Amino acid sequence: MPRKRRTFTVDFKKEVVAEYVGGETLHRVARRSGIAPGLLRVWVEKAEAGEFDSEAASAELVSAYERKIGALERLVGRQALEIEFLKGALRAGPSRRSVPSSVIAGPPASRSSGGAS
Repeated sequence: MPRKRRTFTVDFKKEVVAEYVGGETLHRVARRSGIAPGLLRVWVEKAEAGEFDSEAASAELVSAYERKIGALERLVGRQALEIEFLKGALRAGPSRRSVPSSVIAGPPASRSSGGAS
């Protein structure tokens, strides 16, 4: 069964790289952090190239989009409830056939306000 890949936050990566840059040995920092020394080397290279800053900005953008999506999903849910409520009100409302009518004469004539001249 394949192992699930772990993901690390940008803050964690920066913290681990800072420990290494601060004078700790590569293997000691890697062992204490629970990562492979090769991965730590990759992180150090990325930190030196400034790639963690763009990753942090991307993570913030994703977080903002997730918040907006959540708000829109709540709005859609509320609107779906309103639609169902209004459909029920239409079904339970007065019927158009409640006006008495005759098979022979049809529905009653509407009264005009002008009168016959």
